[in-house]
Amino acid sequence: MKTLKYLIVLIITVTSLSSCNTSTSKESSKVEYQCPMKCEGDKVYLEQGACPVCKMDLKPTSKIVKKVLSTMISDESIFNLTSKWNTQNGTEIQLKELKGKTLVMVMIYTTCKAACPRLTADMRNIDAKIPSELKEDVEFVLVSIDPENDTPERLKEFAEENFLTDKNWTLLQGTESGVREFANVLAVKYKQISPLDFSHSNIISVFNPNGELVHQQEGLGVDNKETITKIIETIKTY
Repeated sequence: MKTLKYLIVLIITVTSLSSCNTSTSKESSKVEYQCPMKCEGDKVYLEQGACPVCKMDLKPTSKIVKKVLSTMISDESIFNLTSKWNTQNGTEIQLKELKGKTLVMVMIYTTCKAACPRLTADMRNIDAKIPSELKEDVEFVLVSIDPENDTPERLKEFAEENFLTDKNWTLLQGTESGVREFANVLAVKYKQISPLDFSHSNIISVFNPNGELVHQQEGLGVDNKETITKIIETIKTY
């Protein structure tokens, strides 16, 4: 009698597991894939693969298949930094509030007449090459190395002057210590050489949605193909 009872329980358990697996399979079959560049217009595929035209990996058209970000923060994450920052809109934030998006970050100062305008143009150029359907998953962040002069009001003016007014652009003013700490994390070196002038590194950094550095582009006006590829790859991974 006991043996029969165990057999019944076993059958019910196996049936339940089989039912669960079937449900998961049906849910997966509803996912469609599409070329991120839309080489074939709105054509979709039912399986993962590469676009027959541009050879880029097909991207799921549904957000449902995206991975859920871990609530844990690794030791390498910039979200461990506790410094506070003011945005161009006067809102106080911590870097961890940017979690969930691929971050493209650069350090500049608004009175710069040489390198910073070109770095800003490089950031705009990268933004322009990100497919429109991926825009909501990336944030472009400019961090001032001159917190004394680059107030939120000045940063807002700079954003308007340089066409950085879309919702995926954030400009930050921190404290002297906060800026120095962040620069050390990015390996950006800067030095004030006059009241309104700095010498500094020209580095654009890419972070995954967990705040971990995945790529850096150094120089002015350089070929940004590798950077754009890394941004798209990071968005697709998370």
